[in-house]
Amino acid sequence: MAETILRLVAARETGKTVCPSEVARDLAGPQPEAWSPLMQPVRRVAVRMTKAGEVAILRKGKPVEDPDDFRGIYRLGAVSATSDDADAD
Repeated sequence: MAETILRLVAARETGKTVCPSEVARDLAGPQPEAWSPLMQPVRRVAVRMTKAGEVAILRKGKPVEDPDDFRGIYRLGAVSATSDDADAD
């Protein structure tokens, strides 16, 4: 799962981000009943990767302050993604 996140983030243009559902779909296919159960595991892996400095979790174009405590829709980006770049999505 971590490899998929890194691959999808790396494949994006500079400043572009990845939706966690894209990661789940890449792993399980296009049918919601297949990828939907992967959403929480994707989030857990993304949190671990953010703490390790491998990816950034962004909310409203800005990196989350606490990866263990954020709510709502989020996206995954390169660690170097800035709020200005992430807004381009």
